[in-house]
Amino acid sequence: RSRPRRGLVFSGRCSAPLLVALASFIGLALCLAGSAQVTPMYRRLLSQTTRAATTATGAKARAPPLPRRSLWMRRPAGATRGGASIGEVMGDLGRMDLSQCAGTARRGMAAKAVEAQEASSSSSSNAAAAAEEGAAGEEGASNFIKTIIEEDLKTGKTNGRVLTRFPPEPNGYLHVGHAKSICLQFGLAEQYKGICNLRFDDTNPLTEDIEYVESIIRDVKWLGFDPKERIYYTSDYFQQLYDHAVTLIKNGDAYVDTSSEEEIREKRGTVKTPGIPSEYRDRSVEENLALFEKMKEGGFKDGEAVLRAKIDMSSPNMLLRDPLIYRIKTTPPHHRTKDEWKIYPMYDFAHPLSDAIEGVTHSICTLEFDVHRPLYDWLVDKLYTGPRPYQYEMGRLNLDYTLTSKRKLLTLVNDGLVSGWNDPRMPTIAGIRRKGIPPEAIQRFCKMVGVARSESRVEMDMMESAIREELNDKTPRVMAVLKPLKVVLTNWEEGKVETLEPPLFPEAFQTEQDQTRTRHVPLTREIYIEQDDFMIDPPKKYFRLRPGGEVRLRYGYIIKCEEVITDPKTGEVVELRCTYDPDTKSGTKQTRKVKGTIHWVSATHGKDLDVNLYESMLQVPNADETLAQEPDKTILDLINPNSLVKRTAKVEPYVMDTISKYVDANDLEQALPRFQLERQGFFAVDLPDPSDVKSAVKDQPPTLNRVVGLRDTWAKIDQKQRKNNNNNNEKGGEKSAGRNRGGGGRGGAAPKEAVPDYHQLQFLVGKIVDVSPHPDAEKLWVEQIDLGEPTGPRTIVSGLKSYYTAEELNGRRVVVAANLKYSKLRGIQSQGMVLCASNAEHSKVELLEPPETAQLGDRVGYEGADLAAHPLGEAKINPKAKTSPWPRVQAKLTVDANGVPMYDSKGLVVEGHGPCSVASLKDATIS
Repeated sequence: RSRPRRGLVFSGRCSAPLLVALASFIGLALCLAGSAQVTPMYRRLLSQTTRAATTATGAKARAPPLPRRSLWMRRPAGATRGGASIGEVMGDLGRMDLSQCAGTARRGMAAKAVEAQEASSSSSSNAAAAAEEGAAGEEGASNFIKTIIEEDLKTGKTNGRVLTRFPPEPNGYLHVGHAKSICLQFGLAEQYKGICNLRFDDTNPLTEDIEYVESIIRDVKWLGFDPKERIYYTSDYFQQLYDHAVTLIKNGDAYVDTSSEEEIREKRGTVKTPGIPSEYRDRSVEENLALFEKMKEGGFKDGEAVLRAKIDMSSPNMLLRDPLIYRIKTTPPHHRTKDEWKIYPMYDFAHPLSDAIEGVTHSICTLEFDVHRPLYDWLVDKLYTGPRPYQYEMGRLNLDYTLTSKRKLLTLVNDGLVSGWNDPRMPTIAGIRRKGIPPEAIQRFCKMVGVARSESRVEMDMMESAIREELNDKTPRVMAVLKPLKVVLTNWEEGKVETLEPPLFPEAFQTEQDQTRTRHVPLTREIYIEQDDFMIDPPKKYFRLRPGGEVRLRYGYIIKCEEVITDPKTGEVVELRCTYDPDTKSGTKQTRKVKGTIHWVSATHGKDLDVNLYESMLQVPNADETLAQEPDKTILDLINPNSLVKRTAKVEPYVMDTISKYVDANDLEQALPRFQLERQGFFAVDLPDPSDVKSAVKDQPPTLNRVVGLRDTWAKIDQKQRKNNNNNNEKGGEKSAGRNRGGGGRGGAAPKEAVPDYHQLQFLVGKIVDVSPHPDAEKLWVEQIDLGEPTGPRTIVSGLKSYYTAEELNGRRVVVAANLKYSKLRGIQSQGMVLCASNAEHSKVELLEPPETAQLGDRVGYEGADLAAHPLGEAKINPKAKTSPWPRVQAKLTVDANGVPMYDSKGLVVEGHGPCSVASLKDATIS
């Protein structure tokens, strides 16, 4: 120990295994103890011992795993990570009696639940917190609601009944957060042999539609919960709710306020100042009844009068300052009651009283309704004397890289960034279903998340893990090539077809009926492999195909690359000539071994099939946090441009045969075809309309959606190597970064796509908005160039003073190399380079000009380039580094004999706007 709370100092003799073993022992003891308070302590101890072990010995000590929930759940924003030295932590542990932790937790759980249930209704939040505290140590994913229900059943508080409800508003599509609530509400009712109502809170005809009602019912059933006849609507209770409002008026607990909306808002006060009572607060009961009846009959226009509860205008809870409980809405007609009602109850009025009408015992909602509970209790207590519902709040599901705001999701739909509410990139249940995620995976995920009293964020990896676990033992394995590269086996007989019979499931997942389930896979002279499974100049730990190298074809033979055929114009590899060893067939007694195994598909028997490769819609884990920190940005700035990549794959015949049988059957009860494309991920048939299989695919060929990828072991190695190369690139290092990386691994997941040189650079459309002379250089201009960036124009220093006057440059549109490392030119930092064409003698220089319709910030590509396939990182490229792509790109930038700017003989263009141009130069270079 050196200084307090500064970590550890160990002697050179202290070994990493000893430290990690110590942390593992303590962690095991704490987990067995079951105490909710020990996990943070174990996390600190484990973090510091592992870090110290690595520092002291240089070894990469592997930390023992935490319980599952601890691995995935993250601290909410604003929480702090307490650091403690080993002495402090060991002192804390020494003062703990671990043998009593579990017993204390279990005894305390029951006691706290009894205390909470005996408390008054206004303390139900404390009941929830107390129950959770006791329950947290019992299981990885806690559920304090269960503890409350079990205690209520034990004490007879609910007369042995459990009745929950799921109360969505029919004004949009349900999302993954609603899925958690559905699984909880219906799951609790099922577990405790109770009832769960599906109740639509249809109190705002302005935003509601029958389309949403139907979609919600469909989503609930798809998740595995059938409400059957237990489907209700708040509109079923409009008369009862109206009668309850009349009762409040008669008892002096409500009044009609004819103040304007602005006056009501101003008199409400603030969190620091009390509200001012309305001048109409003391109207007589008779006058209030008459005015309320007039509201009901349409005697007022919208907004001219409201009914308010008379509670306390000085309450510190703003929601208790005479809240509105009825408002007038004469248009549009209600989707169920049509024009029968002119007034509608507010949510805070309808919600608790609908619970009471239905006999709900446990009203479970998310944490933002915590401040609404006093009003909930006030209304129920005023109008009901018998058994009554109680409200309990839980933390909502906040999933990384996911939007759940209806307003923001609507922006994506309206702006055409997604195909609709059921786009597989959307977090809606409709989108999840279309993507191919099974409902059992969502149920599994919700159980893993658990039910907590506090807010937290959940990593996307947790959801993906739940999906993999659900699909892993139920999905047949097949082969497909997403980026085909032709391979010819030169010593294979012409016309010969060998039929292999690999299993559909790995041996570990085979049941008795699965052991004989195989598919026929034809092996022929010509096959396709993945482009990324071949590399001319591979890095270390790359065990796939290379010139002169050998790999095994999955389920087939060992092949050796004898010849590489490239395109004479582009230099790209278009075909490999290989030989196969006939004595090395998989499954036979042969002794030859190679490190790499790759998948393949017959070129003559494989089928074409479109596939959609999906990624997260967002580029940041927490969009709300990012937008709060960077107010100049909008949600559109955070969208991942590569969230969807379309490819045409080659698949083995079994895939198309299975899909054809599914479509021909047109049986909605039949399971959606899902496949694990080996080394690629889990895929499912795209079904835009789940109600009609045939009509969904009749107008277009079938398509596969990637449900979730596989764990990519090579990607970790490759990412580390790329990081090292980037560091060397920044420093002008010697290590090569131009190897066309992208493969590797012992039959692991497919590698990341190789990034061409041009795609590593960012050429953007800009406009010169100001030009001034350099104070210390006669031949340099200092230009302010607008690239459409929120930070404003960039300062770029160029040597154009000998060729252009300031007046000639001002207002000109240019192309800027925008992601090169900034450099100082005679004391002024230049934040990019302006691309120009010049003749051999550099006596004539002309600006490279983008098309006139191009927008500022548009990226300049070349004909046939798919720039979206290679998103750029934040790192700047050093143009002078030996590993930099800039010199190689610059060598291929030219102006042809017709005066057309080219890259590698392909015209420079801005997609959707046309080609770039120069004024008059021909047969020139661009630099």
